[in-house]
Amino acid sequence: MNLTAENHRVPLSDGNSIPLLGLGTYADPQKTPKGSCLESVKIAIDTGYRHIDGAFVYYNEHEVGQAIREKIAEGRIKREDIFYCGKLWNTCHPPELVRPTLEKTLKILQLDYVDLYIIELPMAFKPGDAIYPKDENGKIIYHETDLCATWEVECHPYFTQPKLLEFCRQHDIVIVGYSPLGTSRDETWVNVSSPPLLKDPVLNAIGKKYNKTAAQIALRFSIQRGVVVIPKSFNPQRIRENFQIFDFSLTENEMKEIEALNKNVRYVELLMWRDHPEYPFSDEY
Repeated sequence: MNLTAENHRVPLSDGNSIPLLGLGTYADPQKTPKGSCLESVKIAIDTGYRHIDGAFVYYNEHEVGQAIREKIAEGRIKREDIFYCGKLWNTCHPPELVRPTLEKTLKILQLDYVDLYIIELPMAFKPGDAIYPKDENGKIIYHETDLCATWEVECHPYFTQPKLLEFCRQHDIVIVGYSPLGTSRDETWVNVSSPPLLKDPVLNAIGKKYNKTAAQIALRFSIQRGVVVIPKSFNPQRIRENFQIFDFSLTENEMKEIEALNKNVRYVELLMWRDHPEYPFSDEY
C-alpha cells in the first residue's frame, strides 16, 4: 500500500473512498473554549487532513462546518475533497427519526451532505429532546431498537482487534479506529488500569529510530494495517505531528513487535451503561 500525504484513501464497498487519517473533534463542551474546534479544523485542513470526524453530541459541529466552508471560500479545498463523518445519537435510533436528525445535522453544519453517517453508540436511549433522558432516580432511560448498524471501534497497539480485523478484511469492510493513541484518563468513562499507550517503551524505541514520536508510530502502525484512524487534537503542533506519518514505514518485524503489545483491554468501557441490553463491549469482537 503506497500511502502519501496527498493520497491515503482506501476504497469502500460502495465505490467511495475514505482517507486513512482523519481529525477527531470530540471535546468536553464544558472545558473547551469556544472557537477551539473551528481553528483546529482549519489548521488540519491547511496541514493536509481531508477527513474530519464529528458528531451532534460534541456540540461543535457548527464550528466544523464553518471551518470547512471558510476553506472552500478561500479556494483551499473543494467540498468533494473533504470526507466528513457525522453520527446519530442514542435518542434518535428509531428509523423515523434518522432522516430528520440527519437534516438537523446538515443545518448545523450548513453543508449539503455528509460523506458518512453512523450510529454513535449501539445503545438506544428514550427518544425525546433530552440528550441523556433520566428517570426520577437520575438513571438513564434505555430504549429498545431493532438495530442493524455499523459503528466505529476502539483500535490501537494495546487493543489490536485481530479477529475483528480479519473478519472485516474477508468481507471488504473498512475499520475506523477511535482512540488510536489511547484516550483521556477520565475515570468516569475510561479504564485507567491500562497504562498510557504513549509511554510504551517499544513505541518510543521505534520512534527514536525514525525520529518520530510514540504517537506517530502508533498511527503509522494502524494505517499500515488498513485501519482508518481519527486522532483528536486541538493542539496545533500535535495536529501537524499526527499528519507526519507518510514519510516512513514500519518494517514487518516492527509491525509484529507492536502487534505483540496487544493486551486485549479497552480504554473506553462506558461501564455506567453496562446494564443496557445492547451494551456491546461484552462480546469477544
